[in-house]
Amino acid sequence: MSTTHAATTAIIGEPEALDDIRALAADVERSPAWLRLKDAATALQGLQVQDGSVPATSESGEDAHAEARELVATIVESIRELAPRFPHDAEYLAASAHDFERWADGGFGVPDFLESLMAFQPQLQRVDGIRHLVVFPMYTQNGSSDRHVEALIVEVIWPQFIAELEAGDYGNKLFVSLRFVDFTPGYDTNSAVLFPETVAMREIPTFTWGAIFQDREAARYRRVVRAASEITKLDLPADAARMLDDQQLTEKTFVMWDIIHDRTHMRGDLPFDPFMIKQRMPYFLYSLEELRCDLTAFRECVAIQKRLSQRDDLSPTETEMLEHAALVQYAVIFDRIFRFAITGSRVRNYDGLGGQLLFAWLHQRGVLHWTDTALAFDWDEVPAAVVALGEAIDELYWRSIDRPKTAHWLAAYDLVRSVLSPNPASRWARGLPDEVLAGPPRGYTDAVLDDEFPLSMFYEALEKKMRDVIASTSGITGRDA
Repeated sequence: MSTTHAATTAIIGEPEALDDIRALAADVERSPAWLRLKDAATALQGLQVQDGSVPATSESGEDAHAEARELVATIVESIRELAPRFPHDAEYLAASAHDFERWADGGFGVPDFLESLMAFQPQLQRVDGIRHLVVFPMYTQNGSSDRHVEALIVEVIWPQFIAELEAGDYGNKLFVSLRFVDFTPGYDTNSAVLFPETVAMREIPTFTWGAIFQDREAARYRRVVRAASEITKLDLPADAARMLDDQQLTEKTFVMWDIIHDRTHMRGDLPFDPFMIKQRMPYFLYSLEELRCDLTAFRECVAIQKRLSQRDDLSPTETEMLEHAALVQYAVIFDRIFRFAITGSRVRNYDGLGGQLLFAWLHQRGVLHWTDTALAFDWDEVPAAVVALGEAIDELYWRSIDRPKTAHWLAAYDLVRSVLSPNPASRWARGLPDEVLAGPPRGYTDAVLDDEFPLSMFYEALEKKMRDVIASTSGITGRDA
């Protein structure tokens, strides 16, 4: 840890200093310096091409580099003016200004912001209410594939019960939970993550953090579940209904869900590293991995709820942990079956497939009912059914440790199609020909249809009724909910 980071950690550890740091950045999103920075970054995006570079001449024939130099000068000036309001990010903001100047001096080629990225370490400052100014050339997952300059003001969400959860059985030093304050157009989208691997840089370092915007997740959840429950005539349990009227309650619920989900990717009896290594494989493998992590969060929250509910000497933070352990279970089910299943295109939509799979599994086990055009759950029986799906995926993984990769793929397909009906045109469902089975893995992947498991009739009807609601959640934040 650098001297600056060590000093920052010491400062943030003092309650009085924390209040001062929070006060420094209060209302910073209304400051002239931030508004200039935001406008300059947005204008600069219009000059950049997909890889982040700026061609010497614009499409209209103007000197694009001259305009870019003026915009970068504004960005640098604004960063330096704002830096005193973010003393805990002093090293990063100094490096950011330097990276922008070096990019301009080098002729606006493909940007390289490795130095400032390495200086930005938000996982060392997980303190509720602390704000960060973040400026990088980057693409935004589920937002824009263009690696353009984006600028954000973000706020950490880190309630005490989450700090205790993370310090105990659910350690996850890389996880950062955030709330949007303001942002440039790349985040006026469906993107709800801030990942270092999206930043333009010359080499790939070991990443030490990953951030999720829980306010966007919570706001989307509240809007979508409210509409879907009305459309399906679902009588929400009282605790689940509370989340629809309380943004902060729902944000904390998503923090608890995501901190357990995130750590699960590297835990368990895994065939090797089923998700994190960049590899080309059938998209339903990603469906099962994401669903496995969600169902692990569900199962762990069932265990937490059972353990804490047996005690009558709970501390205030344990009481809050117990409350949110129950809420996470509702959140996993409703977000998966209502939002995930019908969000996005039908082209290899692995999150959508996971939502379909959970719905059908619960329906086929008699704990979810769609009868007389109304949706209902047998809530006493739901936890065991959800846990059983998680155990089925765990069993698939455990057995696949001893299987070749393509045999694991075939077994995973069998698990999915035991619950969902494949596309009638599916080559996988009919049985892959010998030349594919005996060939390289690429042949298996090429044979998967874009929509290998189409929506059921229930979801086709629900998607039509929910289409405008789903679309309205693009760019949503906690302040909009």
